[in-house]
Amino acid sequence: MESVIVKLEAKDREEGKNPRQLRKEGLLPVTLYSKDVNLNVVVNTHEFKIAYQKNKETNFEFSYNKKKYSTVTKNVQLNYATSEILSAEFAIV
Repeated sequence: MESVIVKLEAKDREEGKNPRQLRKEGLLPVTLYSKDVNLNVVVNTHEFKIAYQKNKETNFEFSYNKKKYSTVTKNVQLNYATSEILSAEFAIV
């Protein structure tokens, strides 16, 4: 099976806003990490949800501050009662 790479635009996560407020605005809190980098950003929830539901093994490429980060999905936290995506974590490769 061919690997699929989905490109998403990441934005700065505003200081002082908790994840619940971000989700109400249609944004998903995301953590991108590697040995040297740890970024807390937000992405459009709808775009992420569509890509993730099509193929949970999808690799994501995040554009953030004019840099591109190729990642693999490590953890997607769900509210099992409502199936809402609460947050996601990605390892930078």
